[in-house]
Amino acid sequence: MREARPIDVVRARAETPGCEAVLHLNNAGAALQPRPVIDAVFGHLQRETEIGGYEAAEEALSQREEVYHALARLLGAHPDEIALVDNATRAYDMAFHALPLQDGDVVVTTRSEYPSNVIAMLRAQHDRRITIRYLPNEPAGQLALEALEQELRDPRVKAVSISHVPTQSGLLQPAAEAGRLVRARGDVWYLLDATQTAGQFPLDVLALGCDALAATGRKFLRGPRATGFLYVRRERLAALDPIPVDLHAATWTGPETYELRADARRFETWEQHIAGLLGLGAAADYALAWGLDAIWARIQALAIRLRALLAEVPRVTLCDPGAQRCGIVTFTVDGYTAAQVKAALAARTRRINVSTSTVNSARLDFTARGLDTVVRSSVHYYLTEDDMEEMASALRALP
Repeated sequence: MREARPIDVVRARAETPGCEAVLHLNNAGAALQPRPVIDAVFGHLQRETEIGGYEAAEEALSQREEVYHALARLLGAHPDEIALVDNATRAYDMAFHALPLQDGDVVVTTRSEYPSNVIAMLRAQHDRRITIRYLPNEPAGQLALEALEQELRDPRVKAVSISHVPTQSGLLQPAAEAGRLVRARGDVWYLLDATQTAGQFPLDVLALGCDALAATGRKFLRGPRATGFLYVRRERLAALDPIPVDLHAATWTGPETYELRADARRFETWEQHIAGLLGLGAAADYALAWGLDAIWARIQALAIRLRALLAEVPRVTLCDPGAQRCGIVTFTVDGYTAAQVKAALAARTRRINVSTSTVNSARLDFTARGLDTVVRSSVHYYLTEDDMEEMASALRALP
């Protein structure tokens, strides 16, 4: 990884209007949007009110094309490998359900996989009688690469699915190392859920070795809600037959025939939230302008500081596994439910935003670790060291 130039935090905060109102530690839910994103969304909505929705979309056609290029730069991909969708779950589902899986095939995943992804696998298990296998973890908490290598020796294994960072902790899975193992097998599909790493961590699809990558705009990328994207590797695209398809994803070539698009836009639908997608493109450009190496370095420093401070607060227990961890910091507070901690922080004079994760989002992971619910805080580069101190002080002040 290249040496990162420091983030200008003063400038970042000045370009983030929400910093004036809250201490936002819910970036893993939806980050505060910067001014260029806000301007892109509101600017297009204004044009829709002035000239009409279809007309505004036509006027912004070249800007919409630039969104594909911005996201391709973010991932080290080609623009024709990008599809714009309304959220990461939609992106993942479209890719997973398009896989050419047959009865008896095996899908390998992790014990901390995102629940919606697991539900997609369970649906395929019902419809196509596939088998789902869950990898064991290393003692530190990340997936066991030796176990994955062993699974890949089974010719029935046809797909591997990994959430780069799970929703319920700061664990960063060794996605690139897993990708090298999958690529060595050659004929196995590798799906990566980068919902929590896009905009936080430098992503290079070639280094990751994934065939498909799903991500969202609203989290660390700092884009609008109801925006997401899907990457599909060029060489694998022709083997994927998405459902559903419409007149944008395919051409009706005859009374009983249609032809899918040759690029990743076969995963799109004609109707799109144009203002939101322009905001998504602005968010990608904004992140690239700061530099993902710089963003990642800043987030790591803040997360390390927050964990150190929270470790000193009585009754607080940190809960993040993994040999490498990211900007999500989870914990419990003795004598309080996670919901009570969230409410107490939100009720402060200067509101502190956090979220919670329950066993419903981490059925295998939390059960194995004896957890039911945790408080999920998540830092971003526009926060300060003083913000980390304030968070720790707020928890220390709980009665």
